[in-house]
Amino acid sequence: MSARIKPHKVRGRQLEEVREADPDGRIVVRHRVVDTLGRMLKAGTIDQAMHDAGREFERAFAVAGLDPLQALSLERLPGSRGSASSAERMLDDRRRVAAAMTALGGHTSRAGSCVWFVLGHQLSLRQWALRQRWGGRAVRPDQATGVAVAALSVLAAHYGYCAGEHRT
Repeated sequence: MSARIKPHKVRGRQLEEVREADPDGRIVVRHRVVDTLGRMLKAGTIDQAMHDAGREFERAFAVAGLDPLQALSLERLPGSRGSASSAERMLDDRRRVAAAMTALGGHTSRAGSCVWFVLGHQLSLRQWALRQRWGGRAVRPDQATGVAVAALSVLAAHYGYCAGEHRT
């Protein structure tokens, strides 16, 4: 049994408080990051291919090390066994992110900005919309959702997702 209590914000990321019963039956309160893609899929705003493409971008963004809030690389710690393959993987994912951003019209396009901040930096759509100004006007939440849907559609085509399948 779990119940959502209220959202919190920590360093630009929206969290929600969840109460659950532990194995002994005691109520435990924990926090989790609000999942924009999961919410949009559950609401029917996006389809599975768009969801999967968004997850692929999130993964590539994280492996590429583009998130400003990240831990020290384990390769830099004394005694760690860093390999050239992990550096190559990071470089490959940076190229994948760059190609996706080009497909979206670049960092300064609406779609590119939305994907970079919402999927990459894990801001909520509302937080992203509040940061944007188009023609001197604030972005409305329904416009932000529309931009996200369009961007995810482009990502799905870019990554080769068709009817929920991934092209290798």
